[in-house]
Amino acid sequence: MTSPSLDFASDNASGVSDVVMRALLEANAGYAPAYGADPFTQESQARLSALFERECAVFLVATGTASNALALAALCPPWGAVFAHEDAHVMGDECGAPEFFTGGAKLVGLAGEAGRIAPESLREALARFPRGLVKQAQPAALSLSQATECGTLYGLDEIRALSAIAREAGLRVHMDGARFSNAVATLGCAPADLTWRAGVDVLSLGASKNGTWACEAVVFFDPALAADMAFRRKRGGHTLSKGRFLAAQMNAWLAEDHWLALARHANAQARALAEGLARIEGVRIAFAVEANEVFAVLPARVDAALKAQGARYYDWPSRRLPAGFAAGPQARFVRLVASFTHKPEDVARFLEIAEKAL
Repeated sequence: MTSPSLDFASDNASGVSDVVMRALLEANAGYAPAYGADPFTQESQARLSALFERECAVFLVATGTASNALALAALCPPWGAVFAHEDAHVMGDECGAPEFFTGGAKLVGLAGEAGRIAPESLREALARFPRGLVKQAQPAALSLSQATECGTLYGLDEIRALSAIAREAGLRVHMDGARFSNAVATLGCAPADLTWRAGVDVLSLGASKNGTWACEAVVFFDPALAADMAFRRKRGGHTLSKGRFLAAQMNAWLAEDHWLALARHANAQARALAEGLARIEGVRIAFAVEANEVFAVLPARVDAALKAQGARYYDWPSRRLPAGFAAGPQARFVRLVASFTHKPEDVARFLEIAEKAL
């Protein structure tokens, strides 16, 4: 029997689903055409089109950074502006890749509580970027993170409202779906409702955090927007010669709603972790736990006890705390991430250590 895992640092730290691993082994047999001309890739195109209930243009890549950056490059010219939440992953965690792949587009950070862009922030920003003014970057795209960098979700009405503002201003809408599966699992809506029916043009669909080895998809809901995407992907170094190994992962991940089962499990472990922590004196949960991330303020004694027992998680920037939610000198603001590999006993052991510390 393995000992409980205390590693809640990231869902990137988890392994690969057994279902996906078996699919990789099966795809390894024999020969298949290279560079995405294989039947596995054709199947992934069909599966994703069926999932989103319309014909989509699908491009598989190996990383979320490539997925986001290439998607935005397809929507935004070098002189364009991309509007995103000020804490969004594309703003500060991709080493300038969106700017690089767009050829120099400007990223504009917008305010909003709990990681969600406020409609008024978007309107105010658009007013600062008038169209036709040659000295000013031209509004081109809006990027929404689902789930957000605070682990919260945009509801359907919020996406529709923001997309409507963007559409009125002539912007295309991109969704960073690194944890899209966790969002769908919580909201219980059709993937189409959460994307193109709500006004989203392109989705960066993440699978690597939720059961695959290295597999992301750029999904264009209007194939016309993807006219030059094949060249962008090749130039960006993400047209894999043995592309069937990307597609085999995606196909197994989607089959029989395996992706949702994995996400539901991760979400449930995060909720159990948050509920248990909330019962401990001095612990405060900073944001609603709507996906698989928990942001908590821990007493310093609890933090020290957990780390002494080998627990792994990230300290989080205090500037991201909600208004009036200061951590104080004897506390730590941290992020905990549950994955599909975490078990109830992992959560129980983490909570046991935290409780005993007090």
